[in-house]
Amino acid sequence: MDRSDIIELIPTTTAPDEYGVKKTVEGEPRVVMCQVRSITRTEFFEAGRNGLNPEFQFNVFGGDYDGETLVRYKGKQYAVYRTYFGRTDTVELYVVRKGGTNAQSND
Repeated sequence: MDRSDIIELIPTTTAPDEYGVKKTVEGEPRVVMCQVRSITRTEFFEAGRNGLNPEFQFNVFGGDYDGETLVRYKGKQYAVYRTYFGRTDTVELYVVRKGGTNAQSND
């Protein structure tokens, strides 16, 4: 699978709530173009060694990526567990669905 699509990059900040407990707060998502790729066999097994179950690799223009750690794709939310800045002007985002990031979009 290697196709063009769109994803939402979701910025996050950490702020204390009314009791002083730090909570992660999601900002306004930004829609960006990407290339969607399947996870390679090597990536799957290497991530599996660390207890992860990777699902996709998204290639986005480096200027569009600002360190976001959450991605929404087709209504499902994913956590970025690894990035790779290659020699081109793109960045590879490797994502996984895990506890706390499985919420459906409210749109």
